[in-house]
Amino acid sequence: MSGSANKNNLVYPELSYKLMGVLFKVHNKLGPKRQEKYYQRAIELELKKQGISFKREKLVPLEYDGESMGRYFIDFVIEEKIALEVKSVEFFKRDFTAQVLGYLDVENLKLGIIANFNGNRLCYKRFINPKVKID
Repeated sequence: MSGSANKNNLVYPELSYKLMGVLFKVHNKLGPKRQEKYYQRAIELELKKQGISFKREKLVPLEYDGESMGRYFIDFVIEEKIALEVKSVEFFKRDFTAQVLGYLDVENLKLGIIANFNGNRLCYKRFINPKVKID
């Protein structure tokens, strides 16, 4: 489900390119090993500068048979198309994959990205929700 796709089958190629530019710019300016909240704030500022619409910490209620079981927050939903989860950790964990795939499913989004700012280079993984069709 994670992807190293070529340009011809990228999901939302123009938006993805802009978003990755934002993420690389933030990493280049702030460097590695800061707390997630600082990367989130910088990403928010950069998205605003570039005129990319987003929701930060989007509340997602968790329900079972119509009953509330709890809630969680997606770090960013970009243009109602992409779920972005920001991390600053030593290693990607399997839990992160399940987390993002859950976001895609519940919010009916096609693309999810986990960006890890902890290393000397930005690391990221892309996830495609096969249940969502796009034109």
